[in-house]
Amino acid sequence: MHITLIGGSGFVGTRLATRLVAAGYTVKIADKNASNKYPHLRLYADVREPDTLEKALAGSDVVVNLAAEHRDDVTPKSLYDDVNVSGAENVCNVCTKLGIKKIVFTSSVAVYGFAPVGTDETGTINYFNDYGRTKWLAEEKYRAWLASDPENSLTIIRPTVIFGEQNRGNVYNLLRQIADGKFLMVGKGTNVKSMAYAENVAAFIEYNLHNPPAEHLFNNIDKPDFDMNTLVAAVRRTLGKSGSLFHWPYWMGFAGGLCFDLLAKVLHKNLPISSIRVKKFCADTMFEAANIQKTEFNPPVTLAEGLERTIKYEFIDKITDQVFYTE
Repeated sequence: MHITLIGGSGFVGTRLATRLVAAGYTVKIADKNASNKYPHLRLYADVREPDTLEKALAGSDVVVNLAAEHRDDVTPKSLYDDVNVSGAENVCNVCTKLGIKKIVFTSSVAVYGFAPVGTDETGTINYFNDYGRTKWLAEEKYRAWLASDPENSLTIIRPTVIFGEQNRGNVYNLLRQIADGKFLMVGKGTNVKSMAYAENVAAFIEYNLHNPPAEHLFNNIDKPDFDMNTLVAAVRRTLGKSGSLFHWPYWMGFAGGLCFDLLAKVLHKNLPISSIRVKKFCADTMFEAANIQKTEFNPPVTLAEGLERTIKYEFIDKITDQVFYTE
């Protein structure tokens, strides 16, 4: 089977490529960025440029689209639509032209917004930012493609926040603050956070490569979830830190975030603390993966083990090879 990974030079894509190569698949990476690990597999492609997509996707049996514009500080804002929505439409058009019948698309739980605790795949679409909005619109592009041919197969995977070794996203920033002794616990810490270890996300994508014609929709979350108190305690324990943490009241943390918002505007810089990040930190973001429970998929790594691996790699062994900035 010939599989092309759009955005395969990135964090999850590199892990997925490693799994697929080891499993004996023929793999191509279609990406505008070079692949540090698999330069010989990479072809230049930009989802905004259909001609480059057509060249890269030719001969594929399955297309996995991991490419996305997702950072909080994207400028211009039109990039969200250009990459996530128009890019999805371009992928669909090229797949139709080339006769490719199977697409796996990584969306996001961001389509649910600040969702009720325990939201599963039947949850209400209620995005609150451009990332969530354009991920939902991208899903709709793929559904239109699916409806155009009864032989088409579409798998949509909505991961929660992804973390792992080499990732410099929000989870890494939290771990680094704890490791450096600069972490401030805001709120009671009883709010629950769903997370997904990168290796498990890659494994689940691989699991779905042979899905039959139809739509297959999955939230992708590692269970059981941690609340913030449990998460922070596990990190501190792995790092060998002792003692208790002071809990700052939410109102005080949010007020501080507003001050950093103002400072960021004055300095024209994206600062690590903001009111929206305080709000996200203190919110319950706990999702259910009801549809995964109906499959025979078993994640290869537990959430606790994935967290331990990441902490050891980043803050104990301090390995500094390839790094991915994702949030």
